Amino acid sequence: MKALHVVAAVIRGTDGRILLAQRPADKHQGGLWEFPGGKVEAGEPVEAALARELHEELDIRVEQARPLIEVRHDYPDLSVLLDVWEVSGFAGTPRGMEGQPLVWAEESALDDFQFPAANRPIVTAARLPADYLITPAAGAAAELLAGIERALARGVRLLQLRAPQLSVSAYRALADEVLALCAGRAEVLLKGPLAWVADFPAAGWHLTAAQLRELAGAPRPLPAGRWLAASCHDAEELALAAQLGVDFATLSPVQPTASHPGVAPLGWERAAELIRGFNQPVYLLGGLGPDERERAWRSGAQGVAGIRGLWPC
Repeated sequence: MKALHVVAAVIRGTDGRILLAQRPADKHQGGLWEFPGGKVEAGEPVEAALARELHEELDIRVEQARPLIEVRHDYPDLSVLLDVWEVSGFAGTPRGMEGQPLVWAEESALDDFQFPAANRPIVTAARLPADYLITPAAGAAAELLAGIERALARGVRLLQLRAPQLSVSAYRALADEVLALCAGRAEVLLKGPLAWVADFPAAGWHLTAAQLRELAGAPRPLPAGRWLAASCHDAEELALAAQLGVDFATLSPVQPTASHPGVAPLGWERAAELIRGFNQPVYLLGGLGPDERERAWRSGAQGVAGIRGLWPC
């Protein structure tokens, strides 16, 4: 099977919209929309290929970019490695130098476009923020609500409501309040029995590793359009998460943590290896905070997840 290494770009305008291009009808996957980019030449550094392709295709000069996600996909006639970067700064006005139609799309409207199958994880990565806040397992419901309000004011867009200190009834009541507080401001993932999923239609769900193993071989428990995530700690759990069709995963612990002193950390190198085998966004977790965000990106991660490092004290 023919193999192809491609660099692609999620290009964001100053208003947050994302640039899409339509593939020519006479090319592979013609007529579908894609994230601009092109082939990486033999021996060419990926960043150089990114700059070259975007200049040739769009007549822009890349000024600020970072790794976003790597996607490996096998079509019947082609094996593709997509090296995807997020471009947040560029000079020039994008125009289709090869006659390709362009459109600036709202992040929330990406699902309305038809993409090649290999681009689907890129759509997910483009919609997810760099930080995934997990609420602390301490404090009363009122304290958690106050902390979430502060986090929202700081721009948090994705959070997991984790509160094992609360009773079932208290957690469910708090979930209703948090969903109302975050409506239109941030996406919320809940934790708990999957029997609750229908009771909270506005929420995503974060599966424990134990739930992930229990669901082995089962269909995805949430419909498309609701975030489904899973806690993973090794290659086996990441494989189970991929089979289940999760939208993203957390991978931990990367570094030693006070909350799990007896657990051996993965370390940065092993975490990067595990991410390379997983075709969906991954948040690295365990002793991390905003200061490690750049290193997480360079390791192939979507960003960092955390409690202490991200919770507004």
